[in-house]
Amino acid sequence: MVTTSGIIAPLRTNDPIGHSAKKEKTFGENKRETKKARYAEFYAEPFPHFLYCGDIEDGDDIRNYSTIEDERSYWPQCDKRKDIRREQTRHEKEASYAAFYAVVLQTTHYMWCEMTQFSSINFCIFKDHTWRRDLTREKEEFIPQFGNRVLWYSCGPTVYDASHMGHARSYISFDILRRVLLNYFGYDVLYVMNITDIDDKIIKRARQNYLFENYMKEDHSLDQILDHGKMMMSDFENVVKTTTDPDKKCMLEKMLNRVEQAIVSLENAVKSKDENEIKKYQEKLLEEARDPLADWLDKQKGSTVTEHSIFTKLSQHWESEFHKDMDSLNVLRPNVLTRVSEYIPEIIKFIEKIINNGFAYESNGSVYFDVGGFDKRDKHYYAKLVPEAYGDTSSLQEGEGDLSTTAETLLEKKSVTDFALWKRSKGGEPWWESPWGKGRPGWHIECSVMASAICGESLDIHTGGVDLKFPHHDNELAQAEAHFDNSHWNFITIQEALKKHSARQLRLAFLLHSWKDTLDYSENTMNMAIQYEKFLNEFFLNVRCRIRSLASGGNINIFSKWTDAEIDLNSKFTASKDSVHNSLCDNVDTKSALDAIRDIIAHCNIYMKQNKNPNTLLLRDIAVYITKIFTIFGAISSSHDAIGFPIENETTNTNLEETVMPYLEILSDFRERVRDHAKVLKATNILEECDKLRDDVLPTVGVRLEDENGERCKVKLVNKEELLKEREVKKKAEFEKMLEKEKRKAEAAAAAAAKEAQRRIPPTEMFKLEKDKYSQFDEKGLPTHDAEGKEISKGQLKKLQKLQQAQEKKYNEYLMSIQNGV
Repeated sequence: MVTTSGIIAPLRTNDPIGHSAKKEKTFGENKRETKKARYAEFYAEPFPHFLYCGDIEDGDDIRNYSTIEDERSYWPQCDKRKDIRREQTRHEKEASYAAFYAVVLQTTHYMWCEMTQFSSINFCIFKDHTWRRDLTREKEEFIPQFGNRVLWYSCGPTVYDASHMGHARSYISFDILRRVLLNYFGYDVLYVMNITDIDDKIIKRARQNYLFENYMKEDHSLDQILDHGKMMMSDFENVVKTTTDPDKKCMLEKMLNRVEQAIVSLENAVKSKDENEIKKYQEKLLEEARDPLADWLDKQKGSTVTEHSIFTKLSQHWESEFHKDMDSLNVLRPNVLTRVSEYIPEIIKFIEKIINNGFAYESNGSVYFDVGGFDKRDKHYYAKLVPEAYGDTSSLQEGEGDLSTTAETLLEKKSVTDFALWKRSKGGEPWWESPWGKGRPGWHIECSVMASAICGESLDIHTGGVDLKFPHHDNELAQAEAHFDNSHWNFITIQEALKKHSARQLRLAFLLHSWKDTLDYSENTMNMAIQYEKFLNEFFLNVRCRIRSLASGGNINIFSKWTDAEIDLNSKFTASKDSVHNSLCDNVDTKSALDAIRDIIAHCNIYMKQNKNPNTLLLRDIAVYITKIFTIFGAISSSHDAIGFPIENETTNTNLEETVMPYLEILSDFRERVRDHAKVLKATNILEECDKLRDDVLPTVGVRLEDENGERCKVKLVNKEELLKEREVKKKAEFEKMLEKEKRKAEAAAAAAAKEAQRRIPPTEMFKLEKDKYSQFDEKGLPTHDAEGKEISKGQLKKLQKLQQAQEKKYNEYLMSIQNGV
């Protein structure tokens, strides 16, 4: 299951929203008391922002309320689970609406809004558009704090391995949202993304790679390799036993089986004393055991790795690969890229202020965030984004990292829910000097620091994977409030996916699903995207063919009177544009937008089929609009200035269709005249050559000819690979059709032969052939006893007599045919 999420994050305001939904949590034997939101107290302060969860009633004139400034009647939180609503009189409602618009339209603060990919946030642009907010899990209006300027911070990857489809899901989705904000709604977006290049995963992977490479270079005897293999297996078996995640456990069990088989094969080769076999299975063992052996080596010698470049080498390599993958997916690069290793001084200062504000403490060279102390303060609530996860020690430990959850580090904390802001570096870990000794940043602190360093104390949008909501984003939120004193999927790499599907097809797959929902990366999902792409492309190709058939711009015949059909299609086009706009205003709902586009194309196809001379200018306008929308979505390059999808290998400075189409049209027209003459002359060999040109020759250069009765042949430039696939599919279908025809023909011949053989049987012999049913017969050949010797009943005998009479008739016909020489 591939999952991802966006988070519109805050940092400045003490926002009580979401508290009413916060459930009572149990930790150990002590129950955590749920704090109730103090709305009246909160809204008595200068308003940082206002949450609107209701609908303005028809007839309400907001302009009448614009002078009401002193109303601070609290606005009840909309909570789907509890449906908390306060009854209000008409006067109270008017006062509330007035307060909302007076505040929201004049606010100078950001909102902590969280766009989560797979929870239920919705989002809005201007005062007519909605985004989903993770703090409230409701739709609400999104208004940037600096007018048209949007400050957006996105949690980037931890660069220790190849990017996978989870990354693709996140960053393509964010790219689509970013493009819509930039190119559809016209926002000025500053998009900042971080690279986590200091992390437990990076440290551990870098050490493992370094130690394994050294192990391979060392001259180990066969006995040593077998001994190391057995010790490694003992350790690995324990890892498998203690793994609780079912998917991970299954993967590790398969790996364990392969390693065990490799050890057995090597031991058998040793017994056989075959040097070639020994060498073969020795290499096989090291290949299969790479990961568990590297892990075992790290446990034995990891603390001895001290060279800092070993860690930076790994992170720099995978960061470079990540950018290549994003380029392959046509994901826009960020305006600003931050790396944790470049912000160590800022991180230290940030932590110092949190300590000074009383929300963190130093312990044995590490610094921990005091979750309990933070939670006791007025207007501060931990786990705002995922309150139900409060006390989830499994998620908390995973967030701390493999190297930071030892028994020793747990004893350093006041509570297991506390998390590290600064980690004391142990042997085999990179380090930087700090007031608390040599150490390195905790995972959660980095984004709080880098986001504030670039964007200041507040953000408009904060995005990241849904798996980061707790504890990472909840910890970010708590750290930010403390600093400013305010409120499983299948591992498929992006490169593997791109071998099977194009970047456009992957993007279409994401566009066809809501960015906030889960998405199964499966053949079914990709087939939907491929079919949608073909549907779009055929429409574009058909419209381009019609545009080419238009006369030059100076000819007035290109304009024709609109009939009811054109008026109806234009009305549907207008409705479709409204639907697309409303969908994008409503939480950037690309799925509904693509549904609306599919509908208008279907109407266009019906219109073209039903009208002999369709209005090409109207079809062109529709195709131009659809091209623009998919350019905004990033499915079409912005440098492409023609209708539809660019042709494969088309350069930015060359319009391939404009260049080659005049020559292809000449070829097509010549072929059409040749075919017409050949039909008159009944020259089948010439017609076959024309078909070969269409079916076998031109597809190899990406040209499709479509012969239509009574109409000019259509010439279309299509991706060569797609055409060749189409040709193979067509040939396969024709072959299967031929096989089916031959099968039916054979079955008909067999049935005719059986019928003929049946006619030749004399009626007196017909039942005697059925020895499995009958044992005795009379002089006419009728059965008298069944196979078990039981006498045939009178009723059954009557039925047999009728069958014999029918056979007698067939037999006589057969004899007559022989006499007549047939």
